[in-house]
Amino acid sequence: MNRNTHSSSPPPLRGRLDRDLPIPSPACGGGDREGEREMTESSKKPDWQVTRTMRSRARWLRRDLTDAERIVWATLRAHRLNGAGFRRQKPIGTYIADFVCEASKLIVELDGGQHFEAEQQKRDMRRDAFLRGKGYRVLRFNNHDVMSNKNGVLDTIAAAIASSPSPTLPRKRGRGRDTTSGETRGDGAP
Repeated sequence: MNRNTHSSSPPPLRGRLDRDLPIPSPACGGGDREGEREMTESSKKPDWQVTRTMRSRARWLRRDLTDAERIVWATLRAHRLNGAGFRRQKPIGTYIADFVCEASKLIVELDGGQHFEAEQQKRDMRRDAFLRGKGYRVLRFNNHDVMSNKNGVLDTIAAAIASSPSPTLPRKRGRGRDTTSGETRGDGAP
């Protein structure tokens, strides 16, 4: 069959989800019942979704690193610092964090000279409170600290990673039991 030949049937629908279909009118037994439309609308966009503006701003910041960010990133990237994985310029809520380690719930912020102004310090406090509310710990360093004391900054980050609580794993069932006799180990473990 030639591709240029038009057929009378429309092409098959691919990847169409129920949420893409129109909501039936109330006369047809569906539609605008309160809550139903809200649930449909809220299920379209998860709360973790990043806006296009935030995503493009984060990409721009990744390309345009400061000298201090370049120095720190050279050590944090590719699990080079104690095996911890970091992401840089990661959007969290309405903020973009410089470096984030999800496993340790740690954020590292590098601040330029503008962060010493009173108004910017208030914004930084609000930002830190928001991030702490999301379960993160925030370490702040100014660019001068990174440039003049790189090892001290990296040691502080490494200590913060080491002191972070590791995620608890569920206990294996039957740990310490002899599966054939049902007896426990002699060390008092069940």
